[in-house]
Amino acid sequence: MSLATLRILMIMRGKSFLAAMIGFGEACFYITALSQVVRHLDNPINLILYAAGFAAGTYTGGIIENFIALGHVNVQIISLEDSSRLQEILRENGFGVTMVEGRGKDGMHNILYVLLKRRDLQRLMKLIDSEDKKAFISVMDTRKIVGGFFPRRKAK
Repeated sequence: MSLATLRILMIMRGKSFLAAMIGFGEACFYITALSQVVRHLDNPINLILYAAGFAAGTYTGGIIENFIALGHVNVQIISLEDSSRLQEILRENGFGVTMVEGRGKDGMHNILYVLLKRRDLQRLMKLIDSEDKKAFISVMDTRKIVGGFFPRRKAK
């Protein structure tokens, strides 16, 4: 199942050829493992071990997906306070920030948009939390980016 997770991740990221290669390996492995279980149906331990392996593979796939963190995300931050300090902190830490004004039920709010690599998401979330604990944050996967730029990370 770790391979299935990677295959689906590659499809979602538009890497069809790599997804096909992973799918080929996954099918070969699946057929081999399942044939062993079917050949020995008289032993229920084989079925239990196959199911346990399937579950472990699913769990491992989730860990791998979080570890490699491919792709980009678009983070929308709605601040109920003046967000100029938060913008400054995010930019100082190498994040590009776009600010627009939005009207909510309680009046005008600043909305910050940050497009970043998924692997940098936790760092961004910590920065936001340190400056504005009441911010409303929405994280969306980004499939494709055209144009624009990504600022380089500043050396620490």
